[in-house]
Amino acid sequence: MKKRFSIIISILLVLTMIITACGNGGGGPAEDTIKIGWIGSLTGDQAVWGTCESNTIKMLIEEVNANGGILGKKVEGIYYDTKGDAAEAVNATKRLASQDKVVAIIGPNASGQAIAISSVLEEYKVPDIATVATNPKVTVGDDGKVKEFNFRVCFIDPYQGAVAAGYAYDRLGLRKAAILYDVASDYSQGFTEFFEKTFTEKGGTIVAKEAFKEGDVEFKPQLSRIKDANPDLILMPYYYKEVALSANQARELGIDAVLMGGDGWPSEQLMTMAADAIEGSYIVNHLDFNDPEVKPLRDRYSAKYNLPMELNGYMAHDAFLLLKAAIEDAGAADPVKIAESLTKVSVEGVTGTIKLSPEDHNPIGKQAAIVKIENADYVFQEKYGVE
Repeated sequence: MKKRFSIIISILLVLTMIITACGNGGGGPAEDTIKIGWIGSLTGDQAVWGTCESNTIKMLIEEVNANGGILGKKVEGIYYDTKGDAAEAVNATKRLASQDKVVAIIGPNASGQAIAISSVLEEYKVPDIATVATNPKVTVGDDGKVKEFNFRVCFIDPYQGAVAAGYAYDRLGLRKAAILYDVASDYSQGFTEFFEKTFTEKGGTIVAKEAFKEGDVEFKPQLSRIKDANPDLILMPYYYKEVALSANQARELGIDAVLMGGDGWPSEQLMTMAADAIEGSYIVNHLDFNDPEVKPLRDRYSAKYNLPMELNGYMAHDAFLLLKAAIEDAGAADPVKIAESLTKVSVEGVTGTIKLSPEDHNPIGKQAAIVKIENADYVFQEKYGVE
């Protein structure tokens, strides 16, 4: 009896193995699917950006699948909320790499999260393309070596800070700058460092430098000290929520200095929260929102989701285009081969030509778009770059 029972169990195990092999082996559905991961903030202050990023990736995957997929395979997107937290980003990356078996990951948009996931990407050998994570350490370690599986489609803080300083000094003729920055943000600290360096090298003076921590809502003590220094420019290198709060409070104190920021500013939420306070401000951005070449993507997104397209959606679009080209260049849904191809391919994105350098995995030669806020709109001024 026991022997007969063992034989039955053995037969069932063999049948199970055959069924599994048919389902996941040669020609099976699992092999016909390319899984791509996305991570970003779907809750918290940065949810407006994460929602736009994930929506954009979903839309692009639908469009690609309607046109035959990639390498003749259907594309599946898998999405995780990082809640704006580095530890959550690490956990999400582990799940995508170890459990979901994605071939690549797009996101996150925040430098702190993008830096935190580096060791996980290295462990599982899965490439990641950050969208708006601009700190240099996202793709290059403290030892100066490029991180093999970290890539990005945005320019970096040294460039962004230098552009802001150069434009303020050379184009706007401003000579006295104050800085209000977030000590808890890798992005804000990096931007501040390189703005300060370039502005002073050109002959400008930093007349005040004040700090706060993410989550603060009261900025008047710092702004009062800035007011006493009488700057003609205040750099605000942080995200739209704190920008709105601090800009409103600056104007309430009677500060009339020009305000300037970077790619953490652009959001429809900013206009809702502080349109009057930020009138006449300047932003270092990745693209001109009103460029005719950008309009088709914006219109498709708005028609599908009935929402305005945020900056992050444009960056996610270009990251997806680059990833698609790399998969096609690799000729296989192999993460290591895809990582190798990411520095070989070039695509025309809505933010410009995207060609990544093998030395630092950053886009080569991307110029910034200088945008001025006028009548609650982002008005393009010029493309502006520094050497």
